[in-house]
Amino acid sequence: MTDFRLTPQHTEGDLALAHIAGELDLTTAPLLRAQALALIEQGHRHLILDLSAVTFCDSSGFNALIGILRCAKTADGTLVLAAVPDRLQRMLHLTGLNTLLPAHPTAAHALVAHTRSPDTATA
Repeated sequence: MTDFRLTPQHTEGDLALAHIAGELDLTTAPLLRAQALALIEQGHRHLILDLSAVTFCDSSGFNALIGILRCAKTADGTLVLAAVPDRLQRMLHLTGLNTLLPAHPTAAHALVAHTRSPDTATA
């Protein structure tokens, strides 16, 4: 079994920050998607995924991120990535998805950017 964990670090109002650890592959991508969508269904329509501990990501993991983005947008929310590993960052740039999935160097940077964004400010 492939190692994977999604751990909510911060859930406040309509925002959730989750730390992802392990591999994102054919086995774990459905878990990532299901757990992230559960956060959206709980009212946390703005997601920040901290990928600092992701050790591998194949096309299944990449597609899970796209699916999470679609669901967040359907809920009038956002998906932001933090601490994206180099290989995944290159995949995002090569496919042009870096324009749809904003990334920050750290989760702390993403949280600050979220609180300053007029589009995601909570009431």
